[in-house]
Amino acid sequence: MDDFSLLIGGKAGFGIDKSGAVIGRILNQLGRRVYISRDYPSIIRGGHTFSIIRSSQTRIAAQSNKMDFILALNQEVLDYHKERLKDGAVIIYDSDAVKLEGVGEGIRTIGVALTRIIKEENAPEIMRNSCVIGVFIRVSGIKWEALESVFKKEFTKETDLNLKVASRGYAATKELLKIEPASQEPLPLLSGNQAVSLGLLKGGLDTFIAYPMTPTSPILHFLAANAADFGLKVIHPESEIGVILMALGFSYTGESVAVGTSGGGFCLMTEGLSFAGMSELPVVIIVGQRPGPSTGLPTYSAQTELHFVLNAGQGEFTRFIVAPGDAEEAYFWSAEALNISRKYQLASVILTDKNLGEDIFNFDINSIPEIKAGAPLVWDRKAPYKRYLDTENGVSPLAFIPDKDAVIKVNSYEHDAYGITTEDPQQVVLMQNKRLRKERYLQEELENSETVKIYGKSNSGVSLLCWGSNKGVCVELAEKLGLKVIQPLVLWPFPIKQFQEALRGVNKLISVECNATGQLARLIKMSGFNVDEQILKYDGRPFSLEELEERVKGVKQ
Repeated sequence: MDDFSLLIGGKAGFGIDKSGAVIGRILNQLGRRVYISRDYPSIIRGGHTFSIIRSSQTRIAAQSNKMDFILALNQEVLDYHKERLKDGAVIIYDSDAVKLEGVGEGIRTIGVALTRIIKEENAPEIMRNSCVIGVFIRVSGIKWEALESVFKKEFTKETDLNLKVASRGYAATKELLKIEPASQEPLPLLSGNQAVSLGLLKGGLDTFIAYPMTPTSPILHFLAANAADFGLKVIHPESEIGVILMALGFSYTGESVAVGTSGGGFCLMTEGLSFAGMSELPVVIIVGQRPGPSTGLPTYSAQTELHFVLNAGQGEFTRFIVAPGDAEEAYFWSAEALNISRKYQLASVILTDKNLGEDIFNFDINSIPEIKAGAPLVWDRKAPYKRYLDTENGVSPLAFIPDKDAVIKVNSYEHDAYGITTEDPQQVVLMQNKRLRKERYLQEELENSETVKIYGKSNSGVSLLCWGSNKGVCVELAEKLGLKVIQPLVLWPFPIKQFQEALRGVNKLISVECNATGQLARLIKMSGFNVDEQILKYDGRPFSLEELEERVKGVKQ
């Protein structure tokens, strides 16, 4: 099987997420490429949760709606997902808990008494997952050693019992088909949140501050777990207001600092963002998008915060906004966001979403451009220190406490070059022009980076326009249909020259977004460009390949 999809499901609390990751790592060990997506409700126990593991011989970052395997740990899995089964697909199910009703002809079924096996081994109920994974690898012709190797890495507690339960499942069935290894080296598997975390570390992060909020909480957890290895400070304050203000305090001392949140938490940070704009304090803000308004769908995904982060905060000030589309881009641009914030003394926003942050990708470090550490402009000590010295590009030299020769005053009021409060009209205009001047120089610098990417058939007259996590599905579909894909990575300052060049030869531009109002289409219109058609999805779920193909064919006539 060159390309197949597997769904494993059960109740929240059944360990479905862990099981999906384990299956993915077993397949990855075979040299196959893997993409894992998760769907779960916003409750700790109960409700329906599932993971989809797609595996192919080539890189993939999109979900198929059609399943070759379903691993059902309870009845709901079949009730909700049996319509996804391909002809000839395989259902592996707990015969003690699941009844096969309404399953079409041509579907192969394998029932194993998972619940009974767990009781006989005196194992926790959650180990039914280990048992069903044992069944799956036997059915698919994968060697036991592949499972054993992954289990020993993934299960640090009760490893032997997990292996014993898995072996019972393995022995309870027989090989039905063959998933062949691929003749290529395995690539590490990373979630988008892990890639963001590692990118921040690569960029020289000193301190990370966050109040937990889906879907960026895993960044807080990952960095906290690894803080000691990197000399990193990780702090969990009492609120998002505390997060942003504490971050600006660290920034004032010269530390590279980042914070993580979602739309609701970012609402509380907007006054602090304005403070950063006026005081010219560098900070990186990761905003993981999810459906709103208000609480919305807290464990699902959206692309609804583009205009929010673009316009957040009172007053006018320069900011940098980037939206990576896969793990490698998340790594690279997280490091670059820190560099840009330090160099231009401004706030950078990394726009992610639940799909990018929590889905798991193969990660190829060798495909990532070189990341050069960016040093801030430092005071040369030749003249009395002016924190807000007016310069050609708007960037003032820095000094940091406790420098005995400098008074380092930052101010949320309008101020003069020394940081002293002023309401003088000439000084007001001078300082505002200084701050806004940074945007032009930043935009010019970004022309040396690949801020707009092109995929698919480069000379096609029809192009899909996407941003963020829709990259994977758009690229794969474009390759199938012979279309072009244009993906802006930097969303502000908008890369007008590179975008205009990417549009060369395009006579029909179709935007693909996970929001209800076409936010990227609205953004490019501000820069003088228009889309011809919009494909919008806003139910919190990602586009599947089949769904997007149907909708693209419906508009590209």
